[in-house]
Formats: sequence, C-alpha cells, structure tokens
Amino acid sequence: MTHTVSIEDSGVRYACAPEESLLSGLHRLGLRGIPVGCRGGGCGVCKVEITGGEFSTRVMSRDHVSDDDLAQRRLLACRVYPSSDLSLKVIGKLQKKVCTPAADRPLP
Repeated sequence: MTHTVSIEDSGVRYACAPEESLLSGLHRLGLRGIPVGCRGGGCGVCKVEITGGEFSTRVMSRDHVSDDDLAQRRLLACRVYPSSDLSLKVIGKLQKKVCTPAADRPLP
C-alpha cells in the first residue's frame, strides 16, 4: 500500500510506500537538482514541514532539527516515513528545486 504525498505550493503529488522515506519518493520524481545529501539525517539539506498526516521518523541530526523544529513538524525528509497520506511544505535548500513552477523546471 502506498500513501499520497502532496507538496504545498507546487502542485506536486507522488506515491510513497511506508518503508520508503519521503526523500526517496521525491527523488523518484526525477526532478533535476534536488539536493539529496547524505540520506542519513546528518546533513540537513532535505528539511520539510509536515502540515498534515501521520508518519514515523528515524534518528536525525540535532544540529539540523531543533526542539522547536520537532514541535513544528519541521523534519528531514530522508528520515520521515508515511503512515497515511501526507501534505508538506518544502523549506530550505529543497524549496527552490521543488516549488519552481512546472513550466520553469528543467526536464529530467
């Protein structure tokens, strides 16, 4: 079973399995220039804000995710796994690549 992940302010939606991180699903879209970083919760380039839905997380660097970030559900996409359909806002370094209007995005 997969869950639908909706990225606010972009119109982008994608399927993501519960055992797949949000970043892995996003990377599968094939958009050029998405910063992937370490994929292990240590570099902070894939920060998102979860605005709706249920999820589980794995360990991520406290250098990039503060107590305030946790309270606001601002997490690293590489360490978030959907338990239901989700909506999120892309923040930080991912925002420019994901939230660019489709007509202006480079082709994969």
